[in-house]
Amino acid sequence: MRKRKWIWLFLWILSLVGISFYGGAVSYGLFWSLLLVPVVSFSYLLYVYLRFRIYQEIESRQVICGQPTPYYFVLRNEDKLGFASIQVRMFPDYSYVENVAEEVEYELLPGDEVLYRSRIICKYRGEYEVGVKEVILTDFFGIFRFRYPVPGAIWAIVKPRLVSVLGLSALEDVVVNLERESYLAQNEPDVVVRGYVPGDSLKKIHWKNVARTGELCVRKDKGTEKQGILLVFDTCRYSQEMAKYLPLESKMLECLLALALFWAEKNTQISVCYRQNDVQRVDITGMKDFEDFYMRTADMTFQNQESSKTLLEWVVSQGAVWDAKVLVCVFHEWTEAMMELAERVVASGVSVIAYVVTDDNLEEYIKYNTDRQKVIPVSITADLEGVL
Repeated sequence: MRKRKWIWLFLWILSLVGISFYGGAVSYGLFWSLLLVPVVSFSYLLYVYLRFRIYQEIESRQVICGQPTPYYFVLRNEDKLGFASIQVRMFPDYSYVENVAEEVEYELLPGDEVLYRSRIICKYRGEYEVGVKEVILTDFFGIFRFRYPVPGAIWAIVKPRLVSVLGLSALEDVVVNLERESYLAQNEPDVVVRGYVPGDSLKKIHWKNVARTGELCVRKDKGTEKQGILLVFDTCRYSQEMAKYLPLESKMLECLLALALFWAEKNTQISVCYRQNDVQRVDITGMKDFEDFYMRTADMTFQNQESSKTLLEWVVSQGAVWDAKVLVCVFHEWTEAMMELAERVVASGVSVIAYVVTDDNLEEYIKYNTDRQKVIPVSITADLEGVL
């Protein structure tokens, strides 16, 4: 298009030189003809803009992340004048349309239409525009180009992706350790106290032991065994830019659901804690509970609220963690303060696994991993199979 502009400009200057030095009807005719070209071209583009029609439709606005959904768009000329050059541009950041050639220029004669059927795939969980983003119109001389956004864009509500993993490699050592502790507990019934941890009920403090040893201890519940897994999920929004928070939040939910699905399929009791306006706790004991929980994640909101450290402190202070065998965290960040809090939980007999969804380097925490306490980094672009 630039080449054509330079050609037109060269011819117009040449005609201007012609009328300046030679005059005559031919020179003036060429000058005014060339001068009318941009006026006619712009008027033509304005006419096409007002008369051109584009329609697009998606099978359902409720889609699942990563799952192809039928989609089509129609370019139509309902006028008596041909449309020289039409191109379409798709929303490129959060979704893509299969096998669409955006460089193709469509020419529509009166009454013509172009129907393009394909499938659209949304990359991230959330709510955003998909499909055709804008239309590019070019005049028949190829001098001007006009872009305009498509009115009535499609807003898709994208549910998180479900990933089924065959195993959780990070928990293999934890499971072995729990089985060993369970065996020892059955063979050492006289062990009835443990060290006090902030958050323990004052009613469970063994005052006689305190008087005898000078150490603050609490009674263990005889005849009961810690049950299930407590899964704590971070719903804090860490950026106001959609390009940053959408991939992160989508991967965090993908990780959460992969863990919950793995245990639900094995009928292992888990409890999920996360913050909305207040802290929510959802118990999952099987696939029916998991399906209900999955529907809740579609409406789950990420907000600028307390950090993951604050949520972890709340869970510990309320004592919910002490009834679990394993505390599993799905967070975006991991700090020294959270590390110290995890060590206190481990000291009470609860294993801690922290899945941290980030592309930051976590080596300073990973080097302290044990069979009771682990920090597992999960890249925002990672395939969860083999990572969890």
